[in-house]
Amino acid sequence: MLITTPVTQLLGIDHPILLAPMDMVADGRLVAAVDAAGGFGILGGGYGEEKWLVRELDVLEQAKARFGVGFITWSMAKQSRLLDLALERRPVAVMLSFGPPGPFVDRIKRKGAMVICQVQSAVLAKEADEAGADILVAQGTEGGGHGASRGLITLVPETVDAVRGRIPVVAAGGIADGRGLAAALMLGAAGVLMGTRFYASQEAAGAQTAKERIREVTGDDTLRSIVFDISKRHVWPAPFTARCLRNAHADRWFGREIELVRHLDEEAEKYAAARAAGDFDIAAVTAGEAAGLIHDIPSAPDVIQRVVHEASALLARWSSQAT
Repeated sequence: MLITTPVTQLLGIDHPILLAPMDMVADGRLVAAVDAAGGFGILGGGYGEEKWLVRELDVLEQAKARFGVGFITWSMAKQSRLLDLALERRPVAVMLSFGPPGPFVDRIKRKGAMVICQVQSAVLAKEADEAGADILVAQGTEGGGHGASRGLITLVPETVDAVRGRIPVVAAGGIADGRGLAAALMLGAAGVLMGTRFYASQEAAGAQTAKERIREVTGDDTLRSIVFDISKRHVWPAPFTARCLRNAHADRWFGREIELVRHLDEEAEKYAAARAAGDFDIAAVTAGEAAGLIHDIPSAPDVIQRVVHEASALLARWSSQAT
């Protein structure tokens, strides 16, 4: 059963499932695998590592994949040439998150790409709509990585109402299976964007030990904080904090952030060494509450097939009961 929505029609995909542009994890290989399986892969442009971005765009060009590119807007604004590099490769869409999209919308659309804007409130949804966004991603606090405090179950319908059906809304945060997709559709979304579920897939660029940690924990083992941002010397503008898996480093410093800053020279050096060594007792594994729904590390196409199959079965069952 194909689930056709305004998002599948706009993006020209088979299934209303989007890959979150996870920094350094959503690489060309993972994006191409999602595309081949009928979803929409978005390359993780992140903070803007130019060599990495060019290399992964080359991978996508060789794979002849249809793809999007995602940027942290406030970071990309400091080096906007990266947007031009991405647009030269003719992406289907560019996703902008965490910053006003207005300065970049016309530039993106002149190159024939659509604009996807991630928002964390109804106010931000209206601003993105007025700026000319083609698709909104309503990001709940359950999601991994940076975000804000709103829960997804109220944020999605409020976002849908805020834009009055003018543009489709995609749900993100805590979704890892067909139940999440079916629920998002019932809330008024036209699809889902998944990060953590795709992180724990065979094609994702993350370390195998990080994927194993995601597979082994529950949603209770995640924490939204600024501890890891401080440790990386990369604190974000308010109100954004990052949800990651709890580890010894987070447990040591959560609630003691001012003291961490006082010891930052020493702790930042330790943190950088841990990241390089793949020591995830100190370094962060960026993952959301959906980790509690993940029990294996399949291929990305298997993830999509399972989610669609389960959602289709649920929707069909409830439809038949309703009649």
